Amino acid sequence: MIDLSGKVALITGGSRGIGKSIVRLLHAAGAHIVFTYRTSNNEANKLIEELRKNSSPGIYSVKADCAKLSDIRSLVKTTLAYYSAIDILVHNAGIWTDGAIDTMDEETWIETIQTNLNSAFYLCREITPVMKKQRSGRIIFISSTAGQRGEAYHSHYAASKGGIISLTKSLADELGPFGIRTNCVAPGWVRTGMTEEVFSDVKFLKEIEQKNPLRYVPYPEEIAGPVLFLASDLSLYVNGEILNVNGGSVLCG
Repeated sequence: MIDLSGKVALITGGSRGIGKSIVRLLHAAGAHIVFTYRTSNNEANKLIEELRKNSSPGIYSVKADCAKLSDIRSLVKTTLAYYSAIDILVHNAGIWTDGAIDTMDEETWIETIQTNLNSAFYLCREITPVMKKQRSGRIIFISSTAGQRGEAYHSHYAASKGGIISLTKSLADELGPFGIRTNCVAPGWVRTGMTEEVFSDVKFLKEIEQKNPLRYVPYPEEIAGPVLFLASDLSLYVNGEILNVNGGSVLCG
């Protein structure tokens, strides 16, 4: 039912974790994909090799640090060189570290805000003119339950993700008249490389599972499905929405 044939999707942080699952799912739906990676291109190359064997839509990777405006400008320019349009933006790239507010250094705070929030501003500023000219587009941010309820010892992360939620609502109002829909997916805990270390503590994992109404922690594929929905025509009248994908662990709109 969902067909993204002919659409061009730019996905940040697409070489692993949630981003990797989003790349796979949107590509399977027929979209041409450009995705970013920040360090080693080994995982990116493996993903490209895998998907080019199984399907015909184009797929490319670009090394980019989304915290740098220069890299974002180059990324958008490269994407438009591969394809003449950008129909879907999924901004997934981000970092997650811990730190008590009274001991956190300034560099840690700035790095998180720059990587998680400022990057969204850079991307939207560079891509919006393209989408306005097209009179269409989908902007999908990956936020977090931490951005809704806060999270002790992760105030910098929560602040950055809360900013993403406010940005989503603001752009939905601002860009809607141009046919651009802006939405956000807010996961809770997910089994990714980013959480692998904390979940190595089996007792902690069991505690998290017991607190969730569904009694388990999802895998990235379960976050990618809602992103595909927001990227598709099934969500034509969805704009400014924070789509919670957390098993019911945070019951808020």
